[in-house]
Amino acid sequence: MNRIITLIAISLLSAYESKADDAVSQPNIVYFLIDDMGYADCGFNGSTDIRTPHIDRLANEGAVLKSFYVQPLCSPTRAALLSGRYPTHTGVYHVVTPGAEWGLPLDERTLPQALSEAGYATSICGKWHLGEFRAEYRPSQRGFGHQYGHMMGNLDYFTHLRDGKLDWYRNDEPLEEEGYTTSLIADEAGRVIRSHPSGKPLFLYVPFNGVHSPYQTPASYCEPYQELPKPRKTLAGMMAAVDESIGKIAAALEERGMRENTLIIFSSDNGGSNPGKVSMNTPLRAGKGSVYEGGVRVPAFATWPGKIAAGSTIDEPMHVVDWYPTLLKLAGAPASQQHAPDGLDIWPVLTEGAPSPHDAILLQGTTPPVKALRMGDWKLIANDSSPPELYNLEADIAEKRNLADARPDLVRSMRERLNAMTKDALPLGGPLPSAR
Repeated sequence: MNRIITLIAISLLSAYESKADDAVSQPNIVYFLIDDMGYADCGFNGSTDIRTPHIDRLANEGAVLKSFYVQPLCSPTRAALLSGRYPTHTGVYHVVTPGAEWGLPLDERTLPQALSEAGYATSICGKWHLGEFRAEYRPSQRGFGHQYGHMMGNLDYFTHLRDGKLDWYRNDEPLEEEGYTTSLIADEAGRVIRSHPSGKPLFLYVPFNGVHSPYQTPASYCEPYQELPKPRKTLAGMMAAVDESIGKIAAALEERGMRENTLIIFSSDNGGSNPGKVSMNTPLRAGKGSVYEGGVRVPAFATWPGKIAAGSTIDEPMHVVDWYPTLLKLAGAPASQQHAPDGLDIWPVLTEGAPSPHDAILLQGTTPPVKALRMGDWKLIANDSSPPELYNLEADIAEKRNLADARPDLVRSMRERLNAMTKDALPLGGPLPSAR
Protein backbone atom coordinates (compact mmCIF):
# COMPACT_ATOMS: atom_id res chain seq x y z
CA MET A 1 0.00 0.00 0.00
CA ASN A 2 2.82 2.39 0.87
CA ARG A 3 4.41 1.63 -2.49
CA ILE A 4 1.17 2.46 -4.30
CA ILE A 5 0.79 5.72 -2.37
CA THR A 6 4.39 6.62 -3.16
CA LEU A 7 3.89 5.93 -6.87
CA ILE A 8 0.72 8.04 -6.90
CA ALA A 9 2.53 10.88 -5.14
CA ILE A 10 5.41 10.71 -7.62
CA SER A 11 2.95 10.69 -10.51
CA LEU A 12 1.07 13.71 -9.16
CA LEU A 13 4.33 15.55 -8.48
CA SER A 14 5.56 14.81 -12.00
CA ALA A 15 2.29 16.05 -13.47
CA TYR A 16 2.53 19.22 -11.38
CA GLU A 17 6.14 19.81 -12.40
CA SER A 18 5.28 19.18 -16.05
CA LYS A 19 2.44 21.69 -15.85
CA ALA A 20 4.74 24.21 -14.17
CA ASP A 21 7.35 23.66 -16.85
CA ASP A 22 4.69 24.22 -19.53
CA ALA A 23 3.71 27.53 -17.91
CA VAL A 24 7.31 28.66 -17.70
CA SER A 25 7.93 27.61 -21.30
CA GLN A 26 5.37 30.14 -22.53
CA PRO A 27 7.41 33.11 -23.73
CA ASN A 28 7.04 36.58 -22.37
CA ILE A 29 6.09 38.84 -25.27
CA VAL A 30 7.10 42.51 -25.56
CA TYR A 31 5.90 44.44 -28.61
CA PHE A 32 7.45 47.87 -29.27
CA LEU A 33 5.32 49.83 -31.75
CA ILE A 34 6.84 53.16 -32.83
CA ASP A 35 4.55 55.88 -34.20
CA ASP A 36 5.33 57.32 -37.66
CA MET A 37 8.94 56.11 -37.75
CA GLY A 38 10.41 56.12 -41.25
CA TYR A 39 11.99 53.11 -42.95
CA ALA A 40 15.47 54.64 -42.55
CA ASP A 41 14.99 56.41 -39.21
CA CYS A 42 16.92 53.87 -37.15
CA GLY A 43 20.43 52.53 -37.48
CA PHE A 44 19.73 48.86 -38.12
CA ASN A 45 17.59 49.74 -41.13
CA GLY A 46 19.88 52.20 -42.86
CA SER A 47 19.81 55.51 -41.01
CA THR A 48 22.88 57.61 -41.79
CA ASP A 49 22.12 60.52 -39.44
CA ILE A 50 20.19 59.14 -36.45
CA ARG A 51 21.90 56.86 -33.94
CA THR A 52 19.83 54.21 -32.16
CA PRO A 53 22.31 51.97 -30.29
CA HIS A 54 19.82 50.24 -27.96
CA ILE A 55 17.38 49.41 -30.75
CA ASP A 56 20.23 48.28 -33.00
CA ARG A 57 21.59 45.95 -30.32
CA LEU A 58 18.23 44.22 -30.00
CA ALA A 59 17.89 44.01 -33.79
CA ASN A 60 21.35 42.44 -34.06
CA GLU A 61 20.39 39.85 -31.44
CA GLY A 62 17.58 38.59 -33.68
CA ALA A 63 16.21 38.78 -37.21
CA VAL A 64 15.67 41.99 -39.16
CA LEU A 65 12.44 41.73 -41.18
CA LYS A 66 13.06 43.53 -44.46
CA SER A 67 9.62 42.99 -46.00
CA PHE A 68 7.34 43.59 -43.03
CA TYR A 69 4.03 45.25 -43.90
CA VAL A 70 1.51 47.23 -41.87
CA GLN A 71 -1.36 49.58 -42.72
CA PRO A 72 -0.69 53.15 -43.92
CA LEU A 73 -2.17 54.78 -40.78
CA CYS A 74 -1.98 54.15 -37.05
CA SER A 75 -5.46 52.98 -36.01
CA PRO A 76 -5.73 50.43 -38.85
CA THR A 77 -2.34 48.93 -37.98
CA ARG A 78 -3.24 48.69 -34.29
CA ALA A 79 -6.54 47.04 -35.17
CA ALA A 80 -4.75 44.59 -37.48
CA LEU A 81 -2.18 43.70 -34.82
CA LEU A 82 -4.69 43.19 -32.02
CA SER A 83 -7.29 41.32 -34.09
CA GLY A 84 -5.18 39.55 -36.70
CA ARG A 85 -7.60 40.82 -39.36
CA TYR A 86 -7.35 43.19 -42.30
CA PRO A 87 -9.29 46.51 -42.29
CA THR A 88 -11.72 44.96 -44.77
CA HIS A 89 -12.92 42.70 -41.95
CA THR A 90 -12.91 45.20 -39.05
CA GLY A 91 -13.94 48.43 -40.81
CA VAL A 92 -10.93 50.23 -39.30
CA TYR A 93 -9.54 51.77 -42.49
CA HIS A 94 -8.75 55.19 -41.05
CA VAL A 95 -7.85 56.86 -37.75
CA VAL A 96 -10.33 56.92 -34.89
CA THR A 97 -10.65 60.60 -34.02
CA PRO A 98 -11.37 62.11 -30.57
CA GLY A 99 -15.04 61.79 -29.72
CA ALA A 100 -15.72 59.45 -32.64
CA GLU A 101 -18.53 57.04 -31.83
CA TRP A 102 -16.83 53.95 -33.18
CA GLY A 103 -13.71 51.86 -32.74
CA LEU A 104 -12.44 48.31 -33.09
CA PRO A 105 -15.71 46.32 -33.18
CA LEU A 106 -16.59 44.75 -29.86
CA ASP A 107 -17.13 41.31 -31.40
CA GLU A 108 -13.43 41.13 -32.32
CA ARG A 109 -11.43 38.88 -30.01
CA THR A 110 -8.28 40.81 -29.22
CA LEU A 111 -4.73 39.54 -28.79
CA PRO A 112 -4.62 40.41 -25.06
CA GLN A 113 -7.97 38.68 -24.53
CA ALA A 114 -6.68 35.51 -26.17
CA LEU A 115 -3.39 35.63 -24.26
CA SER A 116 -5.26 36.19 -21.00
CA GLU A 117 -7.11 32.95 -21.68
CA ALA A 118 -3.70 31.27 -21.88
CA GLY A 119 -2.71 32.58 -18.45
CA TYR A 120 -0.84 35.74 -19.44
CA ALA A 121 -0.70 38.98 -17.50
CA THR A 122 -1.41 41.69 -20.07
CA SER A 123 -0.36 45.34 -20.03
CA ILE A 124 -0.44 48.29 -22.42
CA CYS A 125 1.87 51.25 -21.82
CA GLY A 126 1.36 53.88 -24.51
CA LYS A 127 -1.13 54.79 -27.21
CA TRP A 128 -4.44 52.94 -27.69
CA HIS A 129 -6.23 54.75 -30.59
CA LEU A 130 -8.95 52.14 -31.17
CA GLY A 131 -11.96 53.85 -29.63
CA GLU A 132 -12.81 55.33 -26.24
CA PHE A 133 -16.25 56.92 -26.52
CA ARG A 134 -17.72 54.19 -24.30
CA ALA A 135 -15.99 52.25 -21.53
CA GLU A 136 -16.31 48.91 -23.31
CA TYR A 137 -14.10 50.17 -26.18
CA ARG A 138 -11.21 51.07 -23.88
CA PRO A 139 -8.14 48.90 -23.21
CA SER A 140 -9.15 47.63 -19.77
CA GLN A 141 -12.25 46.03 -21.28
CA ARG A 142 -10.48 44.72 -24.38
CA GLY A 143 -8.19 42.30 -22.59
CA PHE A 144 -5.57 44.42 -20.86
CA GLY A 145 -5.24 43.83 -17.13
CA HIS A 146 -3.21 47.03 -16.84
CA GLN A 147 -3.38 50.22 -18.89
CA TYR A 148 -1.22 53.34 -18.85
CA GLY A 149 -0.92 56.11 -21.42
CA HIS A 150 -3.25 57.85 -23.84
CA MET A 151 -6.30 57.00 -25.93
CA MET A 152 -5.68 59.20 -28.98
CA GLY A 153 -2.75 60.52 -31.00
CA ASN A 154 -1.17 63.92 -31.50
CA LEU A 155 -1.14 64.91 -27.83
CA ASP A 156 1.36 67.34 -26.31
CA TYR A 157 4.37 65.38 -25.01
CA PHE A 158 4.73 67.56 -21.92
CA THR A 159 1.22 68.66 -20.93
CA HIS A 160 -0.50 65.45 -22.11
CA LEU A 161 -3.27 67.55 -23.63
CA ARG A 162 -5.01 66.83 -26.93
CA ASP A 163 -7.20 69.64 -28.30
CA GLY A 164 -7.01 71.30 -24.88
CA LYS A 165 -8.22 68.18 -23.01
CA LEU A 166 -6.22 65.78 -20.86
CA ASP A 167 -5.50 62.50 -22.64
CA TRP A 168 -3.53 60.54 -20.03
CA TYR A 169 -4.83 57.57 -18.06
CA ARG A 170 -4.00 54.71 -15.76
CA ASN A 171 -6.44 51.78 -15.94
CA ASP A 172 -8.70 53.95 -18.08
CA GLU A 173 -9.03 56.61 -15.35
CA PRO A 174 -7.75 60.19 -15.99
CA LEU A 175 -4.27 60.79 -14.58
CA GLU A 176 -2.52 64.11 -14.04
CA GLU A 177 1.25 63.88 -13.77
CA GLU A 178 4.33 65.67 -15.05
CA GLY A 179 6.87 64.36 -17.49
CA TYR A 180 7.79 63.68 -21.11
CA THR A 181 5.47 60.97 -22.39
CA THR A 182 8.17 58.80 -23.97
CA SER A 183 10.07 58.62 -20.68
CA LEU A 184 6.92 58.12 -18.63
CA ILE A 185 5.88 55.18 -20.80
CA ALA A 186 9.31 53.58 -20.35
CA ASP A 187 9.20 54.09 -16.58
CA GLU A 188 5.76 52.48 -16.35
CA ALA A 189 6.80 49.54 -18.52
CA GLY A 190 9.80 49.05 -16.25
CA ARG A 191 7.52 49.01 -13.20
CA VAL A 192 5.29 46.42 -14.87
CA ILE A 193 8.30 44.18 -15.49
CA ARG A 194 9.83 44.60 -12.03
CA SER A 195 6.53 43.85 -10.26
CA HIS A 196 5.59 40.94 -12.52
CA PRO A 197 5.05 37.69 -10.61
CA SER A 198 7.49 34.85 -11.33
CA GLY A 199 6.12 31.83 -13.17
CA LYS A 200 3.42 33.79 -15.02
CA PRO A 201 3.96 34.82 -18.65
CA LEU A 202 3.75 38.50 -19.57
CA PHE A 203 2.40 40.27 -22.64
CA LEU A 204 3.64 43.84 -22.58
CA TYR A 205 2.48 46.07 -25.44
CA VAL A 206 4.46 49.33 -25.66
CA PRO A 207 3.02 51.58 -28.40
CA PHE A 208 5.03 54.79 -27.99
CA ASN A 209 3.52 58.05 -29.24
CA GLY A 210 7.06 58.95 -30.34
CA VAL A 211 7.88 59.97 -32.99
CA HIS A 212 4.46 61.27 -34.08
CA SER A 213 3.84 65.01 -34.26
CA PRO A 214 3.86 67.44 -32.52
CA TYR A 215 7.65 67.38 -32.80
CA GLN A 216 8.72 67.89 -29.20
CA THR A 217 11.57 66.60 -27.09
CA PRO A 218 13.78 67.76 -24.21
CA ALA A 219 16.66 69.81 -25.62
CA SER A 220 19.29 67.39 -24.31
CA TYR A 221 18.23 64.71 -26.80
CA CYS A 222 18.84 67.07 -29.72
CA GLU A 223 22.35 68.12 -28.67
CA PRO A 224 24.16 65.42 -30.72
CA TYR A 225 22.23 66.52 -33.84
CA GLN A 226 23.04 70.22 -34.13
CA GLU A 227 24.11 69.73 -37.76
CA LEU A 228 20.62 68.64 -38.80
CA PRO A 229 18.00 71.17 -39.91
CA LYS A 230 14.68 71.38 -38.12
CA PRO A 231 12.35 69.52 -37.97
CA ARG A 232 14.67 66.60 -38.77
CA LYS A 233 16.81 67.56 -35.78
CA THR A 234 13.82 67.38 -33.45
CA LEU A 235 12.78 64.02 -34.86
CA ALA A 236 16.31 62.75 -34.27
CA GLY A 237 16.02 63.84 -30.64
CA MET A 238 12.66 62.12 -30.36
CA MET A 239 14.15 58.91 -31.75
CA ALA A 240 17.00 59.21 -29.23
CA ALA A 241 14.43 59.37 -26.44
CA VAL A 242 12.61 56.31 -27.80
CA ASP A 243 15.91 54.46 -28.15
CA GLU A 244 16.92 55.27 -24.57
CA SER A 245 13.49 54.16 -23.34
CA ILE A 246 13.69 50.83 -25.15
CA GLY A 247 17.13 50.33 -23.64
CA LYS A 248 15.68 50.89 -20.16
CA ILE A 249 12.87 48.40 -20.74
CA ALA A 250 15.31 45.79 -22.07
CA ALA A 251 17.49 46.36 -19.01
CA ALA A 252 14.49 45.75 -16.74
CA LEU A 253 13.90 42.40 -18.45
CA GLU A 254 17.54 41.46 -17.89
CA GLU A 255 17.43 42.55 -14.23
CA ARG A 256 14.44 40.28 -13.62
CA GLY A 257 16.09 37.37 -15.44
CA MET A 258 13.28 37.39 -18.02
CA ARG A 259 15.24 38.24 -21.15
CA GLU A 260 16.13 34.66 -22.15
CA ASN A 261 12.47 33.69 -22.32
CA THR A 262 11.17 36.88 -23.92
CA LEU A 263 10.21 37.39 -27.54
CA ILE A 264 10.76 41.06 -28.40
CA ILE A 265 9.05 42.44 -31.50
CA PHE A 266 9.69 45.90 -32.92
CA SER A 267 8.07 47.81 -35.77
CA SER A 268 6.69 51.15 -36.87
CA ASP A 269 2.92 51.50 -37.23
CA ASN A 270 3.14 53.01 -40.72
CA GLY A 271 5.63 54.75 -42.98
CA GLY A 272 7.29 57.97 -41.94
CA SER A 273 5.47 61.28 -42.19
CA ASN A 274 6.70 64.06 -44.51
CA PRO A 275 9.48 61.91 -45.98
CA GLY A 276 12.64 63.79 -46.90
CA LYS A 277 11.82 66.70 -44.60
CA VAL A 278 11.00 65.04 -41.26
CA SER A 279 11.31 61.28 -41.67
CA MET A 280 13.38 59.19 -44.08
CA ASN A 281 11.80 56.30 -45.99
CA THR A 282 14.78 55.70 -48.27
CA PRO A 283 14.76 53.82 -50.62
CA LEU A 284 10.99 53.53 -50.63
CA ARG A 285 8.43 55.69 -52.41
CA ALA A 286 6.06 58.05 -50.54
CA GLY A 287 5.14 57.72 -46.87
CA LYS A 288 2.39 57.69 -44.29
CA GLY A 289 -1.11 57.37 -45.71
CA SER A 290 0.03 55.81 -48.98
CA VAL A 291 -0.11 52.21 -50.25
CA TYR A 292 3.24 52.72 -51.96
CA GLU A 293 6.03 50.91 -50.12
CA GLY A 294 6.96 53.99 -48.10
CA GLY A 295 3.55 53.96 -46.47
CA VAL A 296 3.20 50.26 -45.67
CA ARG A 297 6.67 48.64 -45.48
CA VAL A 298 8.33 49.49 -42.18
CA PRO A 299 11.47 48.74 -40.17
CA ALA A 300 10.94 45.66 -38.01
CA PHE A 301 12.73 42.90 -36.16
CA ALA A 302 12.05 39.97 -33.84
CA THR A 303 14.46 38.62 -31.25
CA TRP A 304 14.35 35.70 -28.80
CA PRO A 305 17.69 34.32 -27.60
CA GLY A 306 18.25 30.76 -28.72
CA LYS A 307 15.06 30.68 -30.81
CA ILE A 308 15.62 33.26 -33.55
CA ALA A 309 19.08 33.33 -35.15
CA ALA A 310 21.08 36.38 -34.10
CA GLY A 311 22.33 38.66 -36.88
CA SER A 312 19.92 37.23 -39.45
CA THR A 313 17.92 39.04 -42.11
CA ILE A 314 14.60 37.77 -43.48
CA ASP A 315 13.19 39.20 -46.70
CA GLU A 316 10.07 37.03 -46.91
CA PRO A 317 6.88 39.14 -47.07
CA MET A 318 4.81 39.13 -43.90
CA HIS A 319 2.12 41.38 -42.45
CA VAL A 320 1.31 42.68 -38.98
CA VAL A 321 -1.85 40.50 -38.98
CA ASP A 322 0.47 37.47 -38.86
CA TRP A 323 1.57 38.14 -35.30
CA TYR A 324 -1.90 37.30 -33.96
CA PRO A 325 -2.02 33.60 -34.91
CA THR A 326 1.72 33.23 -34.40
CA LEU A 327 1.62 34.51 -30.83
CA LEU A 328 -1.52 32.56 -29.96
CA LYS A 329 0.18 29.36 -31.08
CA LEU A 330 3.39 30.12 -29.15
CA ALA A 331 1.36 30.92 -26.05
CA GLY A 332 -0.88 27.88 -26.33
CA ALA A 333 -3.97 30.10 -26.41
CA PRO A 334 -7.30 28.63 -27.54
CA ALA A 335 -7.64 29.04 -31.31
CA SER A 336 -11.44 28.88 -31.50
CA GLN A 337 -13.11 32.26 -32.06
CA GLN A 338 -16.02 33.90 -33.84
CA HIS A 339 -14.01 35.55 -36.63
CA ALA A 340 -11.15 33.75 -38.36
CA PRO A 341 -7.85 35.68 -38.48
CA ASP A 342 -6.47 36.82 -41.83
CA GLY A 343 -2.94 36.38 -40.52
CA LEU A 344 -0.88 33.20 -40.88
CA ASP A 345 1.68 31.55 -38.64
CA ILE A 346 5.12 33.03 -39.45
CA TRP A 347 7.09 31.18 -36.77
CA PRO A 348 8.65 28.76 -39.33
CA VAL A 349 9.74 31.79 -41.38
CA LEU A 350 11.44 33.29 -38.35
CA THR A 351 13.10 30.13 -37.07
CA GLU A 352 13.46 27.62 -39.90
CA GLY A 353 14.08 29.68 -43.01
CA ALA A 354 10.66 28.76 -44.42
CA PRO A 355 9.10 30.85 -47.18
CA SER A 356 6.28 33.27 -46.47
CA PRO A 357 3.02 31.40 -45.81
CA HIS A 358 1.21 33.96 -47.98
CA ASP A 359 0.56 33.61 -51.67
CA ALA A 360 -0.83 37.15 -51.51
CA ILE A 361 -0.79 39.99 -48.97
CA LEU A 362 -3.50 42.65 -48.95
CA LEU A 363 -2.29 46.22 -48.50
CA GLN A 364 -5.50 48.12 -47.85
CA GLY A 365 -5.63 51.87 -48.29
CA THR A 366 -7.25 54.42 -45.99
CA THR A 367 -10.58 54.12 -47.81
CA PRO A 368 -12.10 50.94 -49.30
CA PRO A 369 -11.54 51.84 -53.00
CA VAL A 370 -7.76 52.22 -52.55
CA LYS A 371 -5.88 48.95 -52.18
CA ALA A 372 -2.83 47.03 -53.24
CA LEU A 373 -1.73 43.42 -53.45
CA ARG A 374 1.69 41.86 -53.10
CA MET A 375 2.19 38.46 -54.76
CA GLY A 376 5.77 37.23 -54.75
CA ASP A 377 7.94 40.01 -56.16
CA TRP A 378 4.97 41.73 -57.81
CA LYS A 379 2.77 44.48 -56.47
CA LEU A 380 -0.49 45.75 -57.94
CA ILE A 381 -2.00 49.07 -56.87
CA ALA A 382 -5.69 49.40 -57.66
CA ASN A 383 -7.76 52.55 -57.23
CA ASP A 384 -11.28 52.81 -58.61
CA SER A 385 -10.55 56.34 -59.87
CA SER A 386 -7.21 55.75 -61.64
CA PRO A 387 -5.46 53.20 -63.90
CA PRO A 388 -3.75 50.22 -62.25
CA GLU A 389 -0.05 50.28 -61.36
CA LEU A 390 2.20 47.22 -61.43
CA TYR A 391 5.71 47.04 -59.98
CA ASN A 392 8.37 44.37 -59.65
CA LEU A 393 9.72 45.02 -56.16
CA GLU A 394 12.75 42.79 -56.58
CA ALA A 395 14.03 44.97 -59.42
CA ASP A 396 12.34 48.23 -58.49
CA ILE A 397 11.84 48.68 -54.75
CA ALA A 398 11.35 52.44 -55.27
CA GLU A 399 8.32 51.78 -57.53
CA LYS A 400 9.51 54.00 -60.36
CA ARG A 401 8.61 51.81 -63.36
CA ASN A 402 4.92 51.06 -63.81
CA LEU A 403 4.74 47.81 -65.82
CA ALA A 404 0.94 47.58 -66.01
CA ASP A 405 0.81 48.22 -69.77
CA ALA A 406 3.59 45.71 -70.42
CA ARG A 407 1.98 42.91 -68.35
CA PRO A 408 -1.81 43.09 -68.79
CA ASP A 409 -2.05 39.36 -68.11
CA LEU A 410 -0.48 39.76 -64.69
CA VAL A 411 -2.61 42.81 -63.92
CA ARG A 412 -5.71 40.80 -64.77
CA SER A 413 -4.81 37.78 -62.62
CA MET A 414 -3.71 39.90 -59.66
CA ARG A 415 -6.84 42.01 -59.86
CA GLU A 416 -8.92 38.83 -59.77
CA ARG A 417 -7.07 37.72 -56.65
CA LEU A 418 -7.49 41.18 -55.10
CA ASN A 419 -11.21 41.19 -55.87
CA ALA A 420 -11.57 37.77 -54.26
CA MET A 421 -9.81 38.96 -51.11
CA THR A 422 -11.97 42.09 -50.80
CA LYS A 423 -15.34 40.82 -51.98
CA ASP A 424 -16.69 40.78 -48.42
CA ALA A 425 -15.10 44.08 -47.39
CA LEU A 426 -16.91 46.02 -44.69
CA PRO A 427 -17.69 49.72 -45.16
CA LEU A 428 -15.62 52.35 -43.40
CA GLY A 429 -16.22 52.04 -39.64
CA GLY A 430 -16.59 55.77 -39.07
CA PRO A 431 -16.42 59.14 -40.84
CA LEU A 432 -13.16 60.34 -42.32
CA PRO A 433 -11.47 63.13 -40.30
CA SER A 434 -12.05 65.60 -43.17
CA ALA A 435 -15.80 64.93 -42.92
CA ARG A 436 -15.96 65.86 -39.25
